[in-house]
Amino acid sequence: MTSYANPAPSAERPKRLTVPAVAKMAAEGRKIAMLTAYDASFAALCERAGVDVLLIGDSLGMVIQGHDTTLPVDLADVLYHARCVAAGSERALIIADLPFGSYQAGIEQAYAACAAALKAGAHMVKLEGGAWLAPTVEFLVTRGIPVCGHIGLQPQSVNTLGGYRIQGKTGDAAAVLQADLAALTRAGAAMMIVECVPRDVGAALTRAAGIPVIGIGAGPECSGQVLVIYDALGLSTGRPARFVRNFLAGRDSVESALGAYVAAVKDGSFPAAEHCF
Repeated sequence: MTSYANPAPSAERPKRLTVPAVAKMAAEGRKIAMLTAYDASFAALCERAGVDVLLIGDSLGMVIQGHDTTLPVDLADVLYHARCVAAGSERALIIADLPFGSYQAGIEQAYAACAAALKAGAHMVKLEGGAWLAPTVEFLVTRGIPVCGHIGLQPQSVNTLGGYRIQGKTGDAAAVLQADLAALTRAGAAMMIVECVPRDVGAALTRAAGIPVIGIGAGPECSGQVLVIYDALGLSTGRPARFVRNFLAGRDSVESALGAYVAAVKDGSFPAAEHCF
């Protein structure tokens, strides 16, 4: 059997961002720019534009597959797109969403899904859920799987929530989010997505977290921002959410639009007041 050594890394090859490196960015007050990506071409464009983190979101069920929710997405779908994104990426941290039904049944199911995601090219996995998910997060982290949590609006719970509604609007609801955040960070979550909460709640969660908090409709005080790439380019059908901005408007290329998104996140001009709740 012939053995082939890996080639020495090129001096021109960019250094891959890691989970600790992204945490250091947040600790130093440097904003983190995240976008969803589903294929090699967009992954490469995002990296040239300076995107720090690529998320293979289960949003692919809506923007690629044409469903009304993320619920029909299977783990096999996420793994396929994760392999595509990894093939087009050299620098960004890659996070894979675990879709509905791939981790809720217990820690063994969650571990199998996470292992498959990391083998497909992801460096971190994202799970939706509050304090109830903490034992699963602890189990995964102790076995070498970096976990990003997701609180606030959780699209996989759309049927329970009765729609895509702002979360944390009352004092009691905001306190639940704080408790969820505390439980998940104690369990070892290394990053948190906070979706669709009032600006002051997003700011309070970010101050309390001790880990990077990436907002989507959670205000500019978060450690960074994420959008679905189709939304950021004005390509989604239907009425855009309040927290969305079309960065392609007035620009002559997708790459320049992505660069504008990164610049706006980094300098704090996005999200602006009109994008907040």
